[in-house]
Amino acid sequence: QVQLVESGGGLVQAGGSLRLSCAASASTFGSYAMGWFRQAPGKEREFVAQISSWSGGATNYADSVKGRFTISRDNAKNTAFLQMNSLKPEDTAVYYCAASVFTLPTNSEDTYEYWGQGTQVTVSS
Repeated sequence: QVQLVESGGGLVQAGGSLRLSCAASASTFGSYAMGWFRQAPGKEREFVAQISSWSGGATNYADSVKGRFTISRDNAKNTAFLQMNSLKPEDTAVYYCAASVFTLPTNSEDTYEYWGQGTQVTVSS
């Protein structure tokens, strides 16, 4: 069982930056691929970014965030990060981190086994 806790959300003006963190309880954190998803009001949860297990040499991003968001991981600290720059009002959502036993899962949330409770990100115009 893996417990995930997100932090770092908040209110920011358009064009600003936030860094989300996802702390994991698992001592084998490095063996899990990590992903970030988000859910805006009235919309389905959608894929944002993912990073492969161990060295995190492979990453993947939704087209809507490419060039603005960066996913990374620090296995020594059992933590994954999502650096969000040039934020837009349409980035407003609850952001969830997730862990998968697959080396590099698909973009589908069905390939992730463990989820955090989410952190709110609000971008004002």
